[in-house]
Amino acid sequence: MSFTKGLAKAEPVWLKTMQAPPALFPRADEIKQIALPEDVYVKKFFQKYLDSKHEDAIKIFGFDPPSAHFFSQRVLELKESGVSEEEAMAVADQIAKFQGKRPPPNPYPSAIKEIQAEERKYVWDRFHNPKIRKIIEKMKEEKAAEAQYRTGGGGY
Repeated sequence: MSFTKGLAKAEPVWLKTMQAPPALFPRADEIKQIALPEDVYVKKFFQKYLDSKHEDAIKIFGFDPPSAHFFSQRVLELKESGVSEEEAMAVADQIAKFQGKRPPPNPYPSAIKEIQAEERKYVWDRFHNPKIRKIIEKMKEEKAAEAQYRTGGGGY
């Protein structure tokens, strides 16, 4: 038992925590931005191909890097081997085109277009497959019969 301000009471467990000074976090102007060597060339890629800026997202489940990062990695590799920056950028652009990593207009389809591509087969079946057409006609007849029954035309 300890004395808190001269009274014979037990010291609360939380008292030491409350007496500690508050945590000091760095100010926003003190935080340094992380910069990678390839960031310069990623920015140049986006300046050259403006359309890819919003479409060139990183796919979480994909194995291929986005076009901008692929481009910047090639430029860095070429610069390490002694090629000038302009030549390295031109060669990296050509390498990307030859390997099928063509830069935008849209290097990766949007999520909506991917979903639509998957659903395209089912939509085609909906309108052209005779078996599915029969099922749809039967469902329409059942729905019409139910609507007629609800409105009082059931024959009672």
